[in-house]
Amino acid sequence: MPVIGDGRYRAAVRAGRPDHRPLFSRLDGNCVVWADGTRERVDTVVLATGYRPDLRYLDGTGALDGTGAPLHDGGVSRTVPGLGYVGLERQRSFASATLRGVGRDAAHVLEALQRQPSRRAHVAR
Repeated sequence: MPVIGDGRYRAAVRAGRPDHRPLFSRLDGNCVVWADGTRERVDTVVLATGYRPDLRYLDGTGALDGTGAPLHDGGVSRTVPGLGYVGLERQRSFASATLRGVGRDAAHVLEALQRQPSRRAHVAR
């Protein structure tokens, strides 16, 4: 399916916005641990996994139902505090899985996560 855009998203990615990094090896509290063992304190983790959600890395966390779909309300996990999702098909609207709609969903999820006591936001897509 073609994507209709005016070029601003492509230009932002080319300019390094957002910053891209390889996947960390693990999360430890409010830190990510990189493959070389370096730890970095973070407030938010955004996992951009592509056009088809593949959330198998969350198996065993209680975040997924029996089919591998996330248990969420509007993108906020029902089972894992501080975990949110953006870009899921029909997450909050028909446009949720598009560049046009994901921004509104991201704002909604982050606002909801910031109200949670932990105030740590881990957003997966």
